[in-house]
Order: sequence, then structure tokens, then C-alpha cells
Amino acid sequence: MSSLDDWRITEEPYYAPQADEVALFVAAYAARLPVMVKGPTGCGKSRFIEYAAWKLGRPLVTVACNEDMTAADLVGRFLLEPGGTRWQDGPLTMAARHGAICYLDEIVEARQDTTVVIHPLTDYRRTLPLDKKGELVRAHPDFQLVISYNPGYQSLMKDLKTSTRQRFVALDFDYPTAALEAQIVVRETGIGSDQAGALVQVAAAARRLKGHGLDEGVSTRLIVYAGNLVRQGVALRDACRMAMVRPITDDAEIRETLEHTIDAVLV
Repeated sequence: MSSLDDWRITEEPYYAPQADEVALFVAAYAARLPVMVKGPTGCGKSRFIEYAAWKLGRPLVTVACNEDMTAADLVGRFLLEPGGTRWQDGPLTMAARHGAICYLDEIVEARQDTTVVIHPLTDYRRTLPLDKKGELVRAHPDFQLVISYNPGYQSLMKDLKTSTRQRFVALDFDYPTAALEAQIVVRETGIGSDQAGALVQVAAAARRLKGHGLDEGVSTRLIVYAGNLVRQGVALRDACRMAMVRPITDDAEIRETLEHTIDAVLV
């Protein structure tokens, strides 16, 4: 049995295409090109990758990147056991050996000295040197590398190096149109279309405050959270406050503005 059987997506994830991103990803996979997915938090990037992996019939190994992640966390390390030491592949190595899609979520959160280990896998070499083990892993023909990040969080300290960027083809994501977003909320939560539409209106108004007191707008994920609360009998206003106002800001003035928005939409 393959060591990646547990990473296979056996049921179709719900994903509502916004344009031709599915066809473009399938084409990139056919050419075994590494893909970079860019877009704001909670806009559906990870769901899209899950759907693409399901459609392609490939296992999906996901790594949530963080600033404490080391190269060993990606490629593997020796483990000390009673009988001696044993090498354990990291998620990147495991995916490369066995032909999975490896998805590095929010890649800019990882240290740059960690992300450079992916470089040999993203060009004609398609190899992964395991220096500590003295092994050169040649990527399985079905292997693909995918990374994602939120351009809204770019800074001098947190951004992708040009030498990394230019190893990928890229897809840009944004929040769906209002009609599609309401459709997604209905599908994900089971609430009525009128209720979903009202939640989407509130989110749209909040997003217009981005750059005017808010670092990030209300994500589709948070709208779905609000819809789930409504499904449990929570009033629309309370659901908006709990899922779409309090998580995104502690600023009293911004909260007051958002409260006025809720009152205006939910008349």
C-alpha cells in the first residue's frame, strides 16, 4: 500500500469556479509546472487546490508554513530510537518520492533560508538533495509543487525572493462576485438565499474599508462562519458581529462603522 493513501481526497470537495482557473491548473499539472496561487485570506485558495488534487486523482500533502519551520521540517530528519537512528522523510520529500501534489500554504510565513530547499524541485532538475542523508531524491513523474500566499501581507521582511517567484507560474485569486459568493454560502451552510445575500452585502461593505482602517476585508470563510451561526438559530445581526466584525478588528471606531453597516443592510 502506498504511504500516501491517507492523503488522497476520496470525495469531491465543493468548489465554485470563478473563471478558467481549473483548466489552467490542469494544464500546468500536465506540464508538471510548479504553481503559485495568490490571493487574500479566506478567498478559497486551499479549497481550490483540494478540488484540483481530487480532479487530477493525486494525493495532496499540505504544509501550513510558519516562521519556526526549518528545512528539516520539510525534507526530513534522523530520529533517535532504541536500536539506533532512523531517517524519516518530511512532507516535501514524501510527496516528491511518491508522486503527490505538495502544497506549501502561506509560503511567505516560512524563513527564506528554509524555502530555498524547494528550488531544485522547481526547474528542469526536479530533484531534492537530502544533504544529511547523502541522497538525491529524483521527483516522481506525477509530483507537483504548489505554493500560496497573500500579497496583502507583503513587506520587506515577508515577501518571496525574486529567485523563488520566477520558478513558478501563477494564478491570481480574489473574493467571488456577490452572486457567486452568496451561492457558495447557501451551499456551504444551508441557509436561505436572502440571508446569504445579506451577509455578502455586509462583507462587501467591510471590504471597502480595507486600507482605511482595516488591514484585510471580511473573507468568504468568515461569511460561511456567519452562515453556520445563522443555521444554528443565531440572529443575522449577532452572527455578523460574532463572525464578521469582532475577528477582524479591535478598533472601536472601525467596529462602530461596521455596526452601522450591519444596521443599514439588515433593515
